[in-house]
Amino acid sequence: MNSTNLIDTTILFVKETLAQAEGGHDWFHIERVYKNALLIAATEVCDIEIVQLGALLHDIADSKFHNGDETIGPKTARTFLEGQNVSSETIDHVIAIIENISFKGGNVKRKFSSIELDIVQDADRLDAIGAIGVARTFNYGGFKNRALYHPEIAPNLSMTKEEYKNNEAPTINHFYEKLLLLKDKMNTPTGKQIAQERHRYMESFLDQFYAEWEGRK
Repeated sequence: MNSTNLIDTTILFVKETLAQAEGGHDWFHIERVYKNALLIAATEVCDIEIVQLGALLHDIADSKFHNGDETIGPKTARTFLEGQNVSSETIDHVIAIIENISFKGGNVKRKFSSIELDIVQDADRLDAIGAIGVARTFNYGGFKNRALYHPEIAPNLSMTKEEYKNNEAPTINHFYEKLLLLKDKMNTPTGKQIAQERHRYMESFLDQFYAEWEGRK
């Protein structure tokens, strides 16, 4: 199968698989990450097919929606790619991207490195910040029936991977526990540049949120 057909087939597979997914982790999230990845990849020397496949399959079975099982996503992606007769080298690289892309509390070091992972990780992180990031955060908080904000519950900035996975804090805390940290964790020059503006938007949103909460505006 040539590269164009493979990408088209992968897109159809992801759309079908995520047809009933939560709104912040559905096909449209994948599509935005895919577009971000192509934008960043245009400024880097990389294997574009691996970037495309990594972006399209990075959330094919997010562990958050599978009782915390981090093996389902890689297994699902591997089974699909093997069915498309993709080379074992490409499959292994894509699986490594899926296994190492997540934030996981920010205190877990990656076990794999490549420019393709850097690109896809930046693309995914860009979709977690800015206006889209704000929308996704509150969508997921509503999905989990979490409080918007509780002044007496402070953000936890030193969570272990397990604490992060099981965290049930108010949605506003997530800005401090993840979203506001991402600007300084970007890998590529393009990712860093885009992240700056999206970060400023979140800071502005939080200023407005607190002003409204406290009745100052």
